[in-house]
Amino acid sequence: MTDIGVDHQARLSACPACDAAPLAQRMAGVADAGAAGDLILSLPGIHCAACITDVERTLGATPGVRAARVNLTLRRVTVDAPGMTADDLIPVLDGIGYEAHELDPSALTASAADRQGRDILMRIGVSGFAMMNVMILSVAVWSGAEAATREMFHWISAAIALPTVAFAGQPFFASALRALRAGRLGMDVPISLALILASAVSLYETILQGRHAYFDAAVMLCFFLLVGRYLDYRTRAVARSAAEELSALEVPRAILLRDGAEVPTPVADLRPGDLILVRPGARIAADGIVERGSSDIDRSALTGESIPVAASPGIGLTAGEVNLTGPLTLRVTAAGRDSSLARLTALVASAESARGRYTSVADRMSRAYAPAVHVLALASFGFWLWRTGDARVAVNVAAAVLIITCPCALGLAVPAVVTAASGRLFRRGLLIKNATALERLAEIDTVIFDKTGTLTMGMPRLKSLDPLPPDLRAIAAALAGGSAHPLSQSLAAALAAVAPAQLDDLRELPGHGVEARWQGRRVRLGRAEWVGADDVRAEGAATWLAVDGGPVIRLDFDDRLRPGAEDCVAALQRSGRQVLLLSGDNSAAVADIAGRLGIANWQSGMTPGEKAATVAELSGGGRRVLMVGDGLNDTAALAAAHASISPASALDAARVASDVVLMGNDLAPVADALELARRARRRIHENFGLSIAYNVVAVPFAMMGLATPLLAALAMSASSLSVTLNALRLR
Repeated sequence: MTDIGVDHQARLSACPACDAAPLAQRMAGVADAGAAGDLILSLPGIHCAACITDVERTLGATPGVRAARVNLTLRRVTVDAPGMTADDLIPVLDGIGYEAHELDPSALTASAADRQGRDILMRIGVSGFAMMNVMILSVAVWSGAEAATREMFHWISAAIALPTVAFAGQPFFASALRALRAGRLGMDVPISLALILASAVSLYETILQGRHAYFDAAVMLCFFLLVGRYLDYRTRAVARSAAEELSALEVPRAILLRDGAEVPTPVADLRPGDLILVRPGARIAADGIVERGSSDIDRSALTGESIPVAASPGIGLTAGEVNLTGPLTLRVTAAGRDSSLARLTALVASAESARGRYTSVADRMSRAYAPAVHVLALASFGFWLWRTGDARVAVNVAAAVLIITCPCALGLAVPAVVTAASGRLFRRGLLIKNATALERLAEIDTVIFDKTGTLTMGMPRLKSLDPLPPDLRAIAAALAGGSAHPLSQSLAAALAAVAPAQLDDLRELPGHGVEARWQGRRVRLGRAEWVGADDVRAEGAATWLAVDGGPVIRLDFDDRLRPGAEDCVAALQRSGRQVLLLSGDNSAAVADIAGRLGIANWQSGMTPGEKAATVAELSGGGRRVLMVGDGLNDTAALAAAHASISPASALDAARVASDVVLMGNDLAPVADALELARRARRRIHENFGLSIAYNVVAVPFAMMGLATPLLAALAMSASSLSVTLNALRLR
């Protein structure tokens, strides 16, 4: 048996479709939602268009499956297969090298993110088209159109601009209304007033057959503001609730044993004392004690333990762990909201809420900016009404002040920088998911790493074949190929070039190992006690090979460092940041990795709650913590940290709890991201400086009546262009 993870990575590295143009089309065109009764499976290992084709083709060829639709963005597949269960489909996907987990559709609320993005783009298109047409009419007026011709052009402009502003400006109007109802002034209040005043003044001038109307200013203002709003949306579009993903990862159904019959039962209906059956390859649905059976349990996602542990009667298991090799009968001790996984979900939700109170620089500035804009506009109106006694002139000046001070440049200052920096980081293999992530990354002074799957690749690797005599390698290859245990799969991969020996009566004993007969002699590969080994020292991961009449041979394994891990840790330490390693694995494995990377501060055997508590303790002491992790046991710490990063190979819940996703295997870009974030923060501050300087120069002109609303709109556009060009310097 080959190592599925290694084999799949090899196929991906050679995948010609990864960079193919149709990828974006496939991602955009696939819907995630499933109809009632559809199965939804999480596929954390898919990366490209070839993966989509593999999964859809394989599932489509499975008897009983009517349709399968993959969403690459969310790494899920929705399967229309009446009468089938996830247990029927997960082994099919596992057979072609794709890890799969069932998601509970009832725990996944429909996301409106895609609809919001399409809505903003539609409004940008409408306002942009209207702006071009109104500008053409305005050029005719500027060129000397008089009397009836000018009046006709003004009315045509009104017919285009007024519906456009009413439709395209709805995001600003709705936000402003919510702010006023809440008794506060947000940035959208002056924006809405500027749009309404520019439109109202223009309509008033048109009705009175005035020489000037500013419909072009209103539509132009709306267009540029929507562009800034879309840039801001794009930085948030990928972010979703990690608590929601954790809830969906909980197994929705369990196999209840009732009067000797197997009854599929919702997990919410389980009660303490119930007996449930957990088949090999299935995720455990509830906390419980093993009543019957033996197996190996993969706890890496929950505890960080890199090597599966043995399960036998009397051993306690928790929801979310994976049963690897043998069927187990479990007596439930806690299920549903009382399970360990549910408590972890609550911990993540609490941590997310705490971090959600962080406000960006733009938000903090807008609190002072919005009231100042209204005061200036009101003062201008009052002064010109007192001086001229003409409300028409006063309203024009007030409208010009509102437009020229409209926080378009302020609104673009952050999104423009985030977009430019995100593009550069994406080319380095990092995907920014959160609008305030760069600002928070720039403040980091402490970095915490998980071990398994983060600093390491999370797959055991045979240290050396030297302890295994050449004449026994064919036997070892045959035994390893007959086992689903990760150590056996790693040994099989190391012996891939060796032709397996011919064995008889090959069978795997869950929780112990695999045995067979070779030339009439019993051969075993597995745990030390089972094969009769004397060398049972605990340090490191190991398996033992025993042949009747021969010595027992110990084979040691280690976890390969992730590429770039050494460079990343060294760069962080050179920059003066504190680096810690927190892992749920045993002390020997953690000490080995810490020593290889030069990390002096490390802890082993950490539970999810202890990791989150450590992050909270450091944060309470004034430290700005970056958490880098990949498992369910890291999600609470990822959500609680000031900023967080997870690899693309992480579980869905860990990825959505993080601010940044590392798309490749190389860890070195993590250190680069912190330095780029500092540069991005400088650009944001420069952009705010440009916006303020623009207002200091332009506002007096508007207040003195020297700028019409149209000139104010042009000046506003120039300020927006300046902050955008400054942001592009990051590229």
